[in-house]
Amino acid sequence: MSGAREKLQAAAQDRILVTDGAFGTEIQNKGLCDADYAGTLGLGRDQKGNNDILALTRPDVVDAITRAYLDAGSDIVSTNTFSANRISQADYAAEALVRDINHASARIARAAADDYEARDGRPRFVAGAVGPTNKTLSLSPDVNDPGYREIDFDGLKEVYREQIDALIEGGADFILIETIFDTLNAKAGIMAAIEAGEALGRDVPLMISMTITDLAGRNLSGHTVEAFWHAVRHCRPATIGLNCSFGAQQLRPHVQALSAAADTLLMAYPNAGLPNELGCYDELPPTTAGFLRGWAEEGLVNVVGGCCGSTPAHIAAIAASVAGVAPRRLPRPAPVTRLAGLEPMILAA
Repeated sequence: MSGAREKLQAAAQDRILVTDGAFGTEIQNKGLCDADYAGTLGLGRDQKGNNDILALTRPDVVDAITRAYLDAGSDIVSTNTFSANRISQADYAAEALVRDINHASARIARAAADDYEARDGRPRFVAGAVGPTNKTLSLSPDVNDPGYREIDFDGLKEVYREQIDALIEGGADFILIETIFDTLNAKAGIMAAIEAGEALGRDVPLMISMTITDLAGRNLSGHTVEAFWHAVRHCRPATIGLNCSFGAQQLRPHVQALSAAADTLLMAYPNAGLPNELGCYDELPPTTAGFLRGWAEEGLVNVVGGCCGSTPAHIAAIAASVAGVAPRRLPRPAPVTRLAGLEPMILAA
């Protein structure tokens, strides 16, 4: 992880970088059976659908998907750990394996990234993926008790810390806190990463990615993209951006707003369109790539990729579409006080 921030910034000066696509889509396409997930772990519950545990039971599958994205042109590959936290793994009675899952997944991604960098000298990066869990700090799950919370800030921070420590130990360059629907959840993850770095005595660079839940451009806790940026910019993220949400066409104005506000690299990876009535994604790679080419030509992005429904074919098309397009220039905002409620607040000098 040492020097990863500077190495990424140097790579992003000359071209638009490419991150990877969805793991879930590719895992579903493998047609795995219950035994593939369960392995020989002897857990007391059905593991089908626990994609993260494949790092322990079918590491070859995780490795093959990672390398398929590297073959497609990814500069950044993420770990298959979106739900590899104590809260989410409780659904599978696999809480005790959280450290092992994250460490193993990070090692798989690290080995693949290093192999590809050794082949051609082009830097490859590993982003340790940290999902939002199914808990929210900002909202009550009980409509009759608005003050009730299923978890508190310190408890969620410790959940994230367990995951982050294992990802760092496994070789992740960055901690990617992604699909953020609750800004306070994100801040718990940020604090966990900061504390992990302090314990190690080194920089643990962050990638921060919000998801919006309506076309007005707010997340579930009600923040606009600009207010979200003001709330998290103190952690000096290596990248800020948006993922999941909608398809690229619907996400564009919100990418544009964040691009104008954030003085760090912008990474955006939308879904491959919107799901059909069966929950499947029909948007073909050239279509997704065409939208992202438009973002690139407008100077909105530094890193692009795909989220739900995207495949190595989507990433290959995206990589080809942005090749040769100049990366976004970072804005130079005036030194003023920037605060955030649900809307951004700027106090002029």
